[in-house]
Amino acid sequence: MEKIIDEKKQGETLSVNAKEGNSRKLYIESYGCQMNFSDSEIVASILTNEGYNTTDNLEEADLVLVNTCSIRDKAEQTVRKRLEKYNAVKRHNSKMKVGVLGCMAERLKEKFLDEEKIVDMVVGPDAYKDLPNLIKEIESGRDAVNVVLSKEETYGDISPVRLATNGINALVSITRGCDNMCTFCVVPFTRGRERSRDPQSILAEVNDLASKGYKEITLLGQNVDSYLWYGGGLKKDFKNATEIEKATATSFSNLLALVAEAQPKMRIRFSTSNPQDMTEDVLHTVAKYPNICNYIHLPFQSGNTRILKEMNRQHTREEYIELIDKINKIIPNCGISQDIITGFPTESEEEHQETLSLLEYVKFYFGFMFKYSERPGTMAARKLEDDIPEEVKKRRLTEIVDVQRKHSAYRTNQFIGQTVEVLIERESKKSDQHWSGRNEQSLVVVFPKESYKPGDFVLVKVNDCTSATLRGEPIGLSDNN
Repeated sequence: MEKIIDEKKQGETLSVNAKEGNSRKLYIESYGCQMNFSDSEIVASILTNEGYNTTDNLEEADLVLVNTCSIRDKAEQTVRKRLEKYNAVKRHNSKMKVGVLGCMAERLKEKFLDEEKIVDMVVGPDAYKDLPNLIKEIESGRDAVNVVLSKEETYGDISPVRLATNGINALVSITRGCDNMCTFCVVPFTRGRERSRDPQSILAEVNDLASKGYKEITLLGQNVDSYLWYGGGLKKDFKNATEIEKATATSFSNLLALVAEAQPKMRIRFSTSNPQDMTEDVLHTVAKYPNICNYIHLPFQSGNTRILKEMNRQHTREEYIELIDKINKIIPNCGISQDIITGFPTESEEEHQETLSLLEYVKFYFGFMFKYSERPGTMAARKLEDDIPEEVKKRRLTEIVDVQRKHSAYRTNQFIGQTVEVLIERESKKSDQHWSGRNEQSLVVVFPKESYKPGDFVLVKVNDCTSATLRGEPIGLSDNN
């Protein structure tokens, strides 16, 4: 995977202020998607109540946890290397215990304990509330594993501990799991069936973040557009479809409006969307509320309808283009980014060219681009031969990245001469005399510090750019402060 704008985090140790009275140390590292980083905050919250404070010093940890990703083999190999590192440290720290969390734990289950013997504990994404019991098991000298998937768990009753936080941006999970069953994807097997979190707990979390000074949230889920909460509870609480229809329901569009109205000074983002589930009312809601960012991450995976069908994607090339046209009509200045998988089994050269032509049609702001990696247990692995040679996959990926880089430069150049609102997030990586933040289209903007501070909304006149970054001069605070 490549990302044209920001580097995707490969691993991050997370630390927070210590809770008085806690004597044990937790070292937790996260890999993969934003949901894993959000889950690590839930884990830290649960373990804070069990006497653990987080640390970014591996050597002093009593418990080491790695929250894992299974989307590609490369992601799993990265985790294995980290586990080797943990175990090397563990040999000099007899009290240390090591656990694996998340998707890789769910995929491999007991194999971590029975065959590889490199961890003491294996915990799936729906079993984090069982961590106190599992820790007792390993403290008693027994291996511990819980990879039971749930149809109900949303962790809506857990107040996350904000980790590696800048105090400005926060993730708020609204759904868990996925029902789409794309043939290339392990998520339905590692994160279970789709379920939505109740809107009141979401609003309570957003309001709490606002009270603590956070300026931007991202509503998070594998597929946020399918968010649906029935006033009477989950679908299982109803006897039949008629009862469901009569119940008061909150859709994703409704939820967006609720959050936007609850905190009109807070920026709102959401990720990830699915073309088959994104409805026009969501687009109108984004257009209506100025604090909802004009930015949509909209994976399309392939520009060819036959390959999309092989992937079990529930949209065609034509339907995706129609949705793009609606976005551009309803939200004229919307930034759109993409996910692509190239070299999917049986993909012809002509079908690859259709992906390139779709890129040319949309001209995405940036994207995440993969060459196909067969994942054990998926339908593609069971039914389709991985028949595209590696050198062909690499060449096609290079062609896709080159086109995307061209379009990223085209999009950033369009901002030269414009004034954009930027939320300052951190110091620039390249200069301690400059701030770095993003505009609402999620483009990085760098400008001189002057008298501004992190968390300020600043109006910046753009005067230069690269394909990844806008540069400009600040002209004052915006009205959102």
